[in-house]
Amino acid sequence: MATLIPSYGTCASRMTPGERRFAQRLEVKLEDDYLCWFDVPVGPTNSHPDFIVLHPRRGLLILEVKDWKPETIQSITKSDVAILTPKGLKHVPNPLEQARQYAHSVIGVLERDRQLTFSSGRFVGRLMFPWTYGVVLTNISRCIFDSSGLSEVIEPHRVICQDEMTESVDGEAFQQRLWEMFSIRFQGGLSLPQLDRIRWHLFPEIRLPDPQDGLFSVKELEPVEIPDLMRVMDLQQEQLARSLGEGHRVIHGVAGSGKTLILGYRAEQLAKVCVKPILVLCYNKTLAGRLMHWMSSKGVADKVHVRTFHSWCYSQLNAYNVSFNKTKGDKAADMAEMVQAVIRSVDRGQIPVAQYEAVMIDEGHDFKPEWLKLVVQMVDPRTNSLLVLYDDAQSIYEAGRQKNFSFKSVGIQAQGRTTVLKVNYRNTQEILEFTTQFASELLKPAEAEEDGIPRLAPISAGRHGKVPVVVKLPTLQSEGAWIAERLKEEHTNGIAWRDMAILYRHYDPVCKVVRAELRKAGIPSTWKDEVTFGESQETVKLLPFHSSKGLEYRIIVIPGAGLLPTPDRATDEDARLLYVAMTRATSQLIVTGADQ
Repeated sequence: MATLIPSYGTCASRMTPGERRFAQRLEVKLEDDYLCWFDVPVGPTNSHPDFIVLHPRRGLLILEVKDWKPETIQSITKSDVAILTPKGLKHVPNPLEQARQYAHSVIGVLERDRQLTFSSGRFVGRLMFPWTYGVVLTNISRCIFDSSGLSEVIEPHRVICQDEMTESVDGEAFQQRLWEMFSIRFQGGLSLPQLDRIRWHLFPEIRLPDPQDGLFSVKELEPVEIPDLMRVMDLQQEQLARSLGEGHRVIHGVAGSGKTLILGYRAEQLAKVCVKPILVLCYNKTLAGRLMHWMSSKGVADKVHVRTFHSWCYSQLNAYNVSFNKTKGDKAADMAEMVQAVIRSVDRGQIPVAQYEAVMIDEGHDFKPEWLKLVVQMVDPRTNSLLVLYDDAQSIYEAGRQKNFSFKSVGIQAQGRTTVLKVNYRNTQEILEFTTQFASELLKPAEAEEDGIPRLAPISAGRHGKVPVVVKLPTLQSEGAWIAERLKEEHTNGIAWRDMAILYRHYDPVCKVVRAELRKAGIPSTWKDEVTFGESQETVKLLPFHSSKGLEYRIIVIPGAGLLPTPDRATDEDARLLYVAMTRATSQLIVTGADQ
């Protein structure tokens, strides 16, 4: 079965009847190694061919689909078609010429990549794989096509007709019609890196930034040179990102599986068409700051409102002039009362529901059930667009951990629209294996009903790197001095300060001492709430474990290991926090400890 992007269930509503039939044939009649895209923007010009089909041993095919009936076509030339519409006669391009122009636009982009072209010989500079284009006429049979004169202006071998794409057509015969459109045959096949290069060029929006720049780098907005190493969403991530349409959806994903990347892409796409604003909520203030920076860099911050859950509650009470009882000095009690005030006000109608075109919740595992129930009511029923990202292993607040929890119990109707992401792309295999030593119980897989919460064991994407370093020093001060020296060495070797972070469990004495040693060594650093995102803050970041959720850095240092519980004595909370902290590292993980 071919991979269709977006998934059929989420794009069928915007297809014509003929496009729906053809999409179903592509999915069923083609094998697993076929990739098919429907109506996605292609290349820098954002062309929208109806279908693109890519096969590693066949090549690239671009298709235009028309639902015209014989009586629809009043006249046709090689460049122009006069069709009869309910509003009268209309002139449109010949679909074959339309497909040809799309194809040449695409090929012009691909031919700039020397890893996709011949480097010598008579075909130097030409693509090393076949490409072609064609037309699908979903309501015109081959007999009528031949007898009506259409074959004089549309090459017969570049057409699939109505009777050649029925449900009963043999799969081999259907494929034969596709590949008869090619004038040359492919000797060999495309490698996986070459397939990724093609996707990188065709669909710029699925490109991943260089690890050195970080997930939310503003460099994504600048003109891009063709890199040797292409990094794109994998097919499951891309299909998810493009397919998140109407309805409630839940994505369960391990650390580093690209959940936040999918959320960000989806928010950006929805912002282009939304009427009401889009709300993105998370628990963690630092993650909210990074998401805000991302939306701002993409130019959609006016339409995508990023908030922590509690800051959103506060703004709702302010906007609708609702007061709540505050205690003297008990911040946790005040926060709880603030949330209850919002819930009561929504129930009474003081705060309106359905305020947002779409609501997205990152790190949903840190939300209490009553918070989720509140937020669900903020989705406009017209779109009913809700996305919840979840990973039980990263639930580091008691608020989010509930036994026998079901999404249905809080109003999230995601049955049939739940996806699991198990592959960890952020960490090297060495780092992932190291973290498993400290969180083995936490990462034991456990199944759950579709409406429940599974426990996922991460699978490595197979990227290799340095083995994590564990260093024991005699004193805490010498530990801080060693960390400072190591970071200076890494900086000398070309690692930017902004690509390093020090994550700690206890500020006093661990972070306090390390911070002082960084200052003594002249290393620029930023602590906790002072952290911002982007290249302007060229500093090493110091963050508590809790604040590191959703972030990533090339080098992560975890000091104070001597003060952390050993794996056999660690509580569930200890294991979760350490797991979250360690899995922030994309390339290097360094753990240090002192005897005293």
